Amino acid sequence: MESVEQNLRQTFEWLASRRAEGEVREITGLRIASAAASFQMFNSVFLDPNAAVSATDLERRIVSAKVHFGARGLGWSFWVCDHLLDPKAGRRARSIFDAHGMPTASDLPAMIADSIAPPRRTLPALEVRRVGDEGTRLAFCAVGCVCFHVPPAWFREIFLPENVWAGPAAGYVGYLDGEPIATALTFIAGGVAGAYNVATLPGYRRRGYAEFMIRTSLERARESHGLSRSILQSTEQGVALYTRMGYRRVGRVQVFASENR
Repeated sequence: MESVEQNLRQTFEWLASRRAEGEVREITGLRIASAAASFQMFNSVFLDPNAAVSATDLERRIVSAKVHFGARGLGWSFWVCDHLLDPKAGRRARSIFDAHGMPTASDLPAMIADSIAPPRRTLPALEVRRVGDEGTRLAFCAVGCVCFHVPPAWFREIFLPENVWAGPAAGYVGYLDGEPIATALTFIAGGVAGAYNVATLPGYRRRGYAEFMIRTSLERARESHGLSRSILQSTEQGVALYTRMGYRRVGRVQVFASENR
């Protein structure tokens, strides 16, 4: 679970650091990774990974984060990996966040694979282009805003800048007959490849395109960085697919979010 937390947090730190308005810093017991974005999910806070957190500690840290983002006039999100909470805090986390006006936005199974198992079926092929030029950046944003149900401007704010697509981050767009229909992103940190933004437009789902995209992106990460180990946060619906691919469930990531401002 430590690899999941480290990769996830460093992904958000990378995205925040790409923006002039972004902020990556530590305050007592917390790691801030804020892109100062319109979409509160990218104004994120994580627990310091060096100590288990009690229910009382969690209350204090929520208040600290609320003050931090309130002073900046930003909506924000708190990403909690369950291994960092002691048992009582884990049981009470949802009610504690609710009391502070931070309802649950997502509750995601955290999964890890030492290597990817061969596919059990023949997968459909797409033309896969790595995100880099303006056309592929716009295509990545166009698919993402539909699949994640956010305004196009919010997605472009984070993923359209050219400087996002360098270093540890690699994005991919899958094209069918010249039209972008699917995406995937990998981020290298914590000795693993993290898989994110795996998305397929609604009219093309349940055909194997998402599996094709994640396999292609992870294979390119293996070729470029020599990493076979990978992590991801799944939906409950995706657990069966990822289990067939060789992933095992190691915990969960809960996301609590304020309203956007």
